[in-house]
Amino acid sequence: MELLIKNATIVRPDDKVNSSKKDIHIKSGKIIAIGKNISAPSAKTISSANLHVSSGWLDIGTQIAEPGYEHRETLQTVARAAAAGGFTSIACFPNTDPVVDNKSAVHFIKAQTKKEVVTFLPIAALSNKTEGDDITEMMDLKANGAIAFSDGKKSLQNSGVLLRALQYVKSFKGVIIQKSIDNKIANGGQVHEGLMSIQLGLKGIPSIAETSSLQKDLELNRYADSNIVFHTISTEGSCKIIKTAKSNKEKVGATVAYLNLVAADDVLSEFDSQYKTKPPIRSVKDQNALIKALKDNTIDAICSNHVPLEEELKKMEFSYAGFGTIGLQTTFAACLTSIGDKISISTLCDKLSTGPRRLLGLKPIKIAKEEKAELTLFDPDIEWTFDKKANLSKSNNSPFLNTTFKGKVIGIINGKKSAIYS
Repeated sequence: MELLIKNATIVRPDDKVNSSKKDIHIKSGKIIAIGKNISAPSAKTISSANLHVSSGWLDIGTQIAEPGYEHRETLQTVARAAAAGGFTSIACFPNTDPVVDNKSAVHFIKAQTKKEVVTFLPIAALSNKTEGDDITEMMDLKANGAIAFSDGKKSLQNSGVLLRALQYVKSFKGVIIQKSIDNKIANGGQVHEGLMSIQLGLKGIPSIAETSSLQKDLELNRYADSNIVFHTISTEGSCKIIKTAKSNKEKVGATVAYLNLVAADDVLSEFDSQYKTKPPIRSVKDQNALIKALKDNTIDAICSNHVPLEEELKKMEFSYAGFGTIGLQTTFAACLTSIGDKISISTLCDKLSTGPRRLLGLKPIKIAKEEKAELTLFDPDIEWTFDKKANLSKSNNSPFLNTTFKGKVIGIINGKKSAIYS
């Protein structure tokens, strides 16, 4: 494979070529030249009116559905959706059937996806069967390719088990990813507790359900002197807690779901179950705090919070509808369209690429000669519509179907493999 990226603005804050317009010549999966007016007659040329190139994006916490829920998503469809959304890698959660809690399950994901353009990085279960009672064979899972440990969409409620896990992974510099929520305080809530929950007559999930649990889990991590990532934080209070912890040099990271950045709970006024997610979409005050936390590096990464569900689970009364939306293809575009006036493209790309890799202990991707080409290409000026035809996921549970966005992914390059869309 030989590719020539023409006149692209490079978005890579840590590289000397950042913000410059360059040609990038790629051959056999490596960058062989970066410069002006490069000639490569045998190469496939990639161009766009306002082409940008970033180090490849990585999504943390993608919910795959195979094995066990192939009617929602297969490994192949999630790979296609991820590539179309600009992700060269996805760190996928273990909530499949069977659960990814042993080395055979890790091997299955890696073997079934080795030909895909997107790299799959399995996150292994923290507890056996994600039941929260006993920790998994973490060292063996790490040796066989697990990138981190989490009970995924389930929040581990047992403090003793979480503490043991934090202590155990410290020996091999492992990473624990936790969705902090006190299920007893949340107590079957459907939406953010506030004015909107009162107006809708729906049971609310108070912010303290997240902040109290996060504070407890942070104390455990402090005691273990380990490394914890708080996944999809959603409240102003959580931002304040994590900012203080980081100022004290604690080993803590945080992600945010893109939907919590681009929407507030007033979108629920029509009882649209497509907006029913965990964490819930919260108040405008929380939304603004999350955006601010992105900009000051309290939050390290933006994630898609991709949860495919069959139509039958969404076309129900709001109280009975399932939690979750797909998001791989709309994460970047929705952020650029909705909050592009509040955060720069540089910040957006950093939170999709360098930030996630740092949380997982991976080396940053360099855009330099002789380096592996792992790149995301996009044009922030192109308008496009996300409809059922454009959607490459097997499920359609998105609040953005038939929405027109500004900012389109042109393609991805991942070593010797690529997916180019225009």
